[in-house]
Amino acid sequence: MADTQWFRQARFGLFLHWGLYAAHARGEWYASMERVPPEEYDRAFGAFDAADYDPRAWARMARQAGMKYAVLTAKHHEGFCLFDSAYTDYKATNTPAGRDLVREYLEAFRAEGLRVGLYYSLVDWHHPDYPAYADPFHPLRGSEARRREQCDFERYLAYLHAQVRELCTGYGKLDLLWFDFSYEGHTGEDWHARELVEMVRALQPGILLNSRLEASGGSLGSLLSGRPTPWAGDFATPEQIVPPAPLAGPDGAPVCWEACQTMNNSFGYTEADHAYKSAGVCIRQLADCVSKGGNYLLNVGPNARGALPAPAQEILREIGAWMRCNGESIYGCGAADPAVSAFGCRATAKGKTVYLHVMQQPVGPLALGGIAPEQIRRASLLYSGSQVEVLQEGWAAANYPGYTFLSLAARANETQPLPDAADTVVKLELR
Repeated sequence: MADTQWFRQARFGLFLHWGLYAAHARGEWYASMERVPPEEYDRAFGAFDAADYDPRAWARMARQAGMKYAVLTAKHHEGFCLFDSAYTDYKATNTPAGRDLVREYLEAFRAEGLRVGLYYSLVDWHHPDYPAYADPFHPLRGSEARRREQCDFERYLAYLHAQVRELCTGYGKLDLLWFDFSYEGHTGEDWHARELVEMVRALQPGILLNSRLEASGGSLGSLLSGRPTPWAGDFATPEQIVPPAPLAGPDGAPVCWEACQTMNNSFGYTEADHAYKSAGVCIRQLADCVSKGGNYLLNVGPNARGALPAPAQEILREIGAWMRCNGESIYGCGAADPAVSAFGCRATAKGKTVYLHVMQQPVGPLALGGIAPEQIRRASLLYSGSQVEVLQEGWAAANYPGYTFLSLAARANETQPLPDAADTVVKLELR
């Protein structure tokens, strides 16, 4: 396994799902979900021009949002490559875009000081040697046209490994490689995973690999088993869920993980999906992940022209404003040990400092469990440094022994609106 120190320090990254599916504007699984024939799906190929693609603007927005790394889909399940692969004609350089979009992304994000990662789908619905008829996801599953298919899966695997080699040799240093995804009949050594991992680690020393050479968004792989496989990767990738507790092995040792989440309900651009989460919800999800020792990979799906949707841009701006005041409670932080609990709160910690993320308006003073008043040297609001009173006496302390009470109002018996309704962070400096 590689050293995950930078990854655990970063905590917050940007996921970018972009491909030919953006032109259809119905999500990255559109071809599979609607069983779209290739001749219909590929009409978008001649219209993909990436006219508004400005990776420098993307990178600047990510940095200003407080993100420390990014992951772009070099190739998704549809098989369309954003990079100039020598092994296929199904790539952005052959569309009206006419550019290696991956190279531009990497150069722009590195220039902003961000770590860079690439997503690569192990699945490929375009490749003729990827089985379709009996596959549960292929757009042509069960179709008469593929009933007597003669697929050479070894030839497909040679293609897969060759493209991964291209990405690992032609684009400079990569910080992480995000594979997706494994399922019954296509997992682990079905991908020649041992050979693939050995090649990647030899070509890109120190690179981080995710868990999906043997897992999917709905499974965590063998990292939590205590006996990880050689292709288990360096971090688990729960999808569209924040685990209810820190992830750990049988011996209690923490397992590195990253939750990938959408801003609305879609990873790939979906014109009709306006169900965007508020910036406050995203901030609370970020704090929730870090409080359990995990990272938060927040997705944006650019449209076919390469523009980030306006609601996504506004969400990133709002998150950035919060991070500029409260990033100290995120970067390099993890779960508090011993655990500190309070109603409507999450706790992150770094050394002898606990950051209490107050996400719900308390009634009266805020009651903390798991920490005694004498353990706290100073309590303050992180965004301003203003002192928060730790109540040593009074009716709350007298009636509810075993709890520590914080007054977030000017007077102990008052209730005042939280300074930040999304997440007000109280910094507890411990003795």
